[in-house]
Amino acid sequence: MKLARQHPPDAAGQPLVEIRDLTVSFAGIPVVRHLDLAIRPDEAVGIVGESGSGKSVTWLAALGLLAGAKVQGQVLLQGDDLVGASEDRLASVRGGRIGLIFQDPVSSLNPVKRVGAQVIEALRLHRGLRDEAARAEARNLFELVGIPDAARRLDRYPHELSGGQNQRVMIAMALAGQPELLVADEPTTALDVTIQAQILSLIERLRHEMNMGLVLISHDLSVVADVCDRIVVMYAGTVMEIAPAATLFNAPAHPYSRGLLAAAPTLTGRRQRLAAIRGQVPEPWNMPPGCAFAPRCPFAIAACDQVRPALVETAPGQQAACIRADELPPWSGTSGAGNEQTGGSDDPA
Repeated sequence: MKLARQHPPDAAGQPLVEIRDLTVSFAGIPVVRHLDLAIRPDEAVGIVGESGSGKSVTWLAALGLLAGAKVQGQVLLQGDDLVGASEDRLASVRGGRIGLIFQDPVSSLNPVKRVGAQVIEALRLHRGLRDEAARAEARNLFELVGIPDAARRLDRYPHELSGGQNQRVMIAMALAGQPELLVADEPTTALDVTIQAQILSLIERLRHEMNMGLVLISHDLSVVADVCDRIVVMYAGTVMEIAPAATLFNAPAHPYSRGLLAAAPTLTGRRQRLAAIRGQVPEPWNMPPGCAFAPRCPFAIAACDQVRPALVETAPGQQAACIRADELPPWSGTSGAGNEQTGGSDDPA
């Protein structure tokens, strides 16, 4: 079964979502800083980085889901700014034009409501379906996401389903409004490896069948490697690198991207010790004056403590926020941000 999206196609060349100069603050302290990002229709974009990098906060803020946050900048959905939009307007976008899959289905699903009723509620809100038509469509959605014996499981509670089945219910809810963009926030975190692969394969298949854009948020590079066309590397609330997936994995331009890749285990080649990135992500209220990654970077020089670098093009389609991007040695695929040698004549920062 295929679920056809009913929204009109995008104008040629226009981004589906464009984020401009987004800054998100709590109590006057920025946690996302001056972020720019455009998502094209039918494109799959992976957003990676350590915990505390601002990956999830960016999209929660974009959709007005952060209570107490001050959000500045623009979030344009086909030119229509969502920042400062009314709650009614945002409610029609959330689950309608933009579907959300959260990382923990156990806490996201209502434990005292049958899973079918929760999907039917989304169908009622975003497509106006009622009664038998809504139940029939909920069953179709369950079949679409691979839940066996769909008609019977509509009447189950979340605790009666496995973790993988609950995540499929969450995907069905996200698809109920026939979205143009699907935002999946760590959709495989609580699942075992086999189920993770099934869920990622399902998301990839549905993206193509429904002609959707995809934002896949993860701290795991292996999760985004085969699914995404483009990868955004975030650190301490800023974008460190944007590149096509193949370019990022074969020739990362930022030391932080190199550190993430070097820290990832591999199943091929000779065994070797993983290279951990030294130190920790800085707290938002204790940011370094220059490059946020400088205190952990093996290539840092004195200037890195004074300049907050902007994204600059390092190769076609690739941008990195590093003043030394053109000076780094070729990527070998084995060295990380915790064990390389500094390469400049200045003292390390």
